[in-house]
Amino acid sequence: FTANTCERDADYLREQTTKISQEDTIGDLKKLISAQTGTRWDKIVLKKWYTIFKDHVSLGDYEIHDGMNLELYYQ
Repeated sequence: FTANTCERDADYLREQTTKISQEDTIGDLKKLISAQTGTRWDKIVLKKWYTIFKDHVSLGDYEIHDGMNLELYYQ
């Protein structure tokens, strides 16, 4: 399935779509995003509302499903 990430900056909002599976971890997703954006994966923070997703937990465990939007931040 695909997950959408929205990258927010002071001047723009950029949306990105990434193909992933339910068994992938948040860390795996960060590494895919890193390859597409050129940013180090360990500097990426993925959130949904006030929940910060942990790297070792699978997308299925967080109930992240097809077409779901996530917030992407840099730390």
